[in-house]
Amino acid sequence: MKRSKRYKEAAKLVDENKSYNVKDAVEIIKKMPATKFDQTLDVNTKLIVDPKQSDQMVRGSVVLPNGTGKTIRIAVFCESEKESAAKESGADVYGGQDLVDRILTESWFEFDYCVATPGAMKFVSKLGRVLGPKGLMPSPKTGNVTENIAYAVKEAKRGKIDFRVDKIGCMHVGVGKLSFSNEALVENVNAYLEALVAAKPSGVKGDFIQSVFLSSSMCPSLRITF
Repeated sequence: MKRSKRYKEAAKLVDENKSYNVKDAVEIIKKMPATKFDQTLDVNTKLIVDPKQSDQMVRGSVVLPNGTGKTIRIAVFCESEKESAAKESGADVYGGQDLVDRILTESWFEFDYCVATPGAMKFVSKLGRVLGPKGLMPSPKTGNVTENIAYAVKEAKRGKIDFRVDKIGCMHVGVGKLSFSNEALVENVNAYLEALVAAKPSGVKGDFIQSVFLSSSMCPSLRITF
């Protein structure tokens, strides 16, 4: 694969045969040649699970202590009488069947996170095939199917991320921007990994996480231990 000069310079800082602790890995990544945009720090994990087995599905959520560095646009699906509460909570868009129809007919996805009331799930369920692959489908397991709209929106604005294993047993999540301090990034990484460990399915015995790598949007990855 042809690599850019900047990538090759960054790769010189990485020992592919070494595992780093989170603090050292973050320091190295932040020393890599910069780009013209504020890169995201990504955590990539390979899990020892079989996602095809219902008792080995891994999913969960965590509020990153220092946020994600992104402006989160939130959509709330709710009954008409609860739309005022959604508006007051700070939701960017809200509605019921009308919002579902807009998404289905216009392929409109100008939002980053979804919250739904239990009563609204009867029509939100129609969006499973379009929201699911984007990681946006509301679920009771991640706390975004709730009557407490204000709390759910507040948590999302604070930096809540949902995670779910893909069909080959991997996860890829962004945990902050490289403009964050080293300490803030380390705290975010550790918070996510702790939440991931806590989400270990009861059907999985022994080792759970096979490998963890840190990387930024445009740089090589570093294997980490934790």
